[in-house]
Amino acid sequence: MAKRDNIIVGLDIGTTKICAIVGEKTREGVEIIGIGTHPSRGLRKGVVVNIESTVESIRKAVEEAELMAGCEINRVYCGIAGGHIRAFNSHGVIAIKNREINQADIDRVIEAAQAVVIPPDREVIHVIPQEYIVDDQEGIQEPLGMIGIRLEVKVHIVTAAVTSAQNIVKCANKAGLDVADIALQQIASSEAVLNPDEKEIGVVLVDIGGGTTDIALYHGGTIKYTTVISLGGNQVTGDISVGLRTTANEAEKLKREHGCAMTAMVSRDDAMEVQSVGGNTSKTVSRYMLCEIIEPRIEEIFQLVKREIMKSGYENLVSSGVVLTGGSAAMEGITELAEQVFNLPVRRGLPIGITGLVDVVKSPMYSTGVGLVLYGGKNLEGTQFQRGNDSTLFNKLTTRMKGWMKEFF
Repeated sequence: MAKRDNIIVGLDIGTTKICAIVGEKTREGVEIIGIGTHPSRGLRKGVVVNIESTVESIRKAVEEAELMAGCEINRVYCGIAGGHIRAFNSHGVIAIKNREINQADIDRVIEAAQAVVIPPDREVIHVIPQEYIVDDQEGIQEPLGMIGIRLEVKVHIVTAAVTSAQNIVKCANKAGLDVADIALQQIASSEAVLNPDEKEIGVVLVDIGGGTTDIALYHGGTIKYTTVISLGGNQVTGDISVGLRTTANEAEKLKREHGCAMTAMVSRDDAMEVQSVGGNTSKTVSRYMLCEIIEPRIEEIFQLVKREIMKSGYENLVSSGVVLTGGSAAMEGITELAEQVFNLPVRRGLPIGITGLVDVVKSPMYSTGVGLVLYGGKNLEGTQFQRGNDSTLFNKLTTRMKGWMKEFF
């Protein structure tokens, strides 16, 4: 298969599925030309727990994507998630001495904002400038060329467990892939499903995956708060499996085909067949009973998200409301339940801003994969993490700091 320089591949290594989405950079933007998915066998709550199983799933997803796109894949952008993710806001200030601000000053003030104590078992994944302040003038997004005496910056710093990030990169490398960059999954999803007006007015992205629920809050055009809740669609599947005394695979099938997040939307007369454990017999169960199992768990997840929104301090600044995405967001009734819990407008987030195989990826479950392609489209320069180069894995992170500022402004 041919190699093409303008190919961007997003690799969403999730708890439930591995998804490889191939995009091609064009004059109009990004065109989706291929997709490959395979069940994920080696992750738990977003963290790699079995290297070989994960590598095999990555290989099969990438092979499928290569076949559809008609090109060879050797470089990917990976997403990272899990309960080990920690994020916080920081502030830096430097003196300019009444002259024009140059790029070196911007780099220096970002370094000053990073002068915080981080435990040795954690590494910085993102340093995202929120706004610059020049001589008490706030809300500046690009201070280059301005004249001032003092330059300040507010940044959002995302950290991850060193080993978790290393294992993701190692799995991709063992599957024969170089990792161009790694990105927090909800930041990637934001690229695919949020529009600039929502980010400006204030919006909360809730990405409900299999093992985790990822949250990103935007206001004033920049990210203000991110966090991860270690609950997701797999917990719903587990509840169904126990409640209806069936296998996990059957429970997942029932959730996808018959699941609804609000019992008020379901008739008590609707019935469905449920396979018993062992698969020898089946029984008839009302769909209402299934939804009685699903609704409390989804409501619990939303209550935890609501608590995080309150914790952020921006609960009164999210006028655009909540955008739900991720595989579980496709469930019937989930937006209606979310509106009840959050008392805010809620919509289902689907990938936007792309061309090509739009109908194929027009699902919340592909938001992170498409977002990684869009994220990669902003920076096609080089490969950060190459095969056989594990020892310098996170030494290279410091060289990415300068590029992050350009990516988000």
